[in-house]
Amino acid sequence: MIPPNPITRFREVYALANEIDRSIVPDPSAMSLATVEEGGQPAVRIVLLKAFDESGFVFYTNHGGRKGRHLVAHPRAALCFYWPPLGIQVRIEGDVARVGDLEADAYFATRPRTSQLGAWASKQSEPMESPDALTDRLAEFERKFAGGDVRRPDFWSGFRVRPARIEFWKERANRLHERHLYTRDGPGWRIEVLYP
Repeated sequence: MIPPNPITRFREVYALANEIDRSIVPDPSAMSLATVEEGGQPAVRIVLLKAFDESGFVFYTNHGGRKGRHLVAHPRAALCFYWPPLGIQVRIEGDVARVGDLEADAYFATRPRTSQLGAWASKQSEPMESPDALTDRLAEFERKFAGGDVRRPDFWSGFRVRPARIEFWKERANRLHERHLYTRDGPGWRIEVLYP
């Protein structure tokens, strides 16, 4: 029986991935994020999943960096998780929306202080002026926020990938892999079994 809800299914698989020894899978939340820039050039990198529910999959970044600029200009993305010990890959595709300020503020408040300061200090994706530029900028913001809370920069927030398609791939012997594709169909999901 194929589970009818892909988010519930993802939650179960993600829980299994979080039980894997960290020496084998250092961070189960690591996912590939694919975006597209003007002219259609795709770009992919690893980011960390910070939250998920029926409304989508959330990660955070500097909106002025390359991926942030891509997502603002072309608000569609693809995600891919792969956990080799489980032999499971999950691919997610959909449109993207910025998370609300209250949600972003709440998450930012949970980050270590050095990570909060780093969000201010990094001019993400821009060339560094000198080898010490980042360290110098970090010291600048340590002074600025000395003795107080570090507020979230306006240019740093989260994106939510709202899934239109979710595919679960399970490794099987002789490359006869199992593939289940969930496609958004109104309020529910259409399920198809795909050839490997």
